Amino acid sequence: MRRLLVLLGCLILAGACSPAEVYGPGLSASLPGRDTGTAVSAGPTSSATPPGGPTVPTTGESATSSIGSSLPVSTPSERTLPPATINTPAGPTGSTATTTATPTRPATTRVSTTTPSPTGPPTPSRPTTTPTGAFTSTRSGIDTALAARMSTSWRAGCPVPLSELTYLTMTYRGFDGEAHTGEMVVATAVADDVVEVFRQLYAAGFPIARMRLVDDFGGDDDASMAADNTSAFNCRRTTSGSGWSQHSYGRAIDINPVENPYLSDDLVLPTDEFVDRPEAPGVIRDGDACVQAFASVGWSWGGDWSDPVDYQHFSQNGR
Repeated sequence: MRRLLVLLGCLILAGACSPAEVYGPGLSASLPGRDTGTAVSAGPTSSATPPGGPTVPTTGESATSSIGSSLPVSTPSERTLPPATINTPAGPTGSTATTTATPTRPATTRVSTTTPSPTGPPTPSRPTTTPTGAFTSTRSGIDTALAARMSTSWRAGCPVPLSELTYLTMTYRGFDGEAHTGEMVVATAVADDVVEVFRQLYAAGFPIARMRLVDDFGGDDDASMAADNTSAFNCRRTTSGSGWSQHSYGRAIDINPVENPYLSDDLVLPTDEFVDRPEAPGVIRDGDACVQAFASVGWSWGGDWSDPVDYQHFSQNGR
């Protein structure tokens, strides 16, 4: 009777009584539980469905949801970036817990795609043997001051008067590779040709040791040669004769006497250092830029003579 009254009261209160209150302690364990979430012998067996959807195993096999649908699951690949929701056992009771697994992107090595600037070989610098600046020249007559300076190279009785001579200044390349200004006295009739020759020598880079008036060496041809001086006019006799040298007319030029000696039998002037005609700066060789420059204005080279052989000598008439 007591149980009937309790049951009736519970029905009126819409199930507010526990099974223990209705059936007593001994019968409640055989009926399905309401709050425990575990399976008991009084009802069918099923796995709990977590909130938010069916359980997805992490082994890659198919999983069956509580509503019977089959969901294929595969292991996340390298390109799967969004996190996947999976269920793992929470403990020995058989319940499952929901966790979030974020696939890890495999480490990659970044390769630079920057194209290196071409290095190449560097742009060659100007050789030290090339002079800088343009070739220049001036010309003038022999004034009183210059005539006084030329007192050792010209005197009364020379084959040409001072009025037929011209004073030149010209750019030349030194053995140091730099541009220098030299001076020279020549016959006025050949002044243009001489300027053209030295313009070509400068353009070709042919070096000259120095270019001074022979008067700076006391008018002494031997001293001028020993100083490796390039010169033209000097009123003197020929080296091995009694006649006037072509230098006395201002129509012959000696170039770098040390590198280009005068040879006659056993006589060598000024030195025998370059008798073997090595390929060295300032040495005149057959067909080179120096020979060609003089040939372009009709002058001849003493290096073509047989005896004597005068490697330094160029003249208008070939003597």
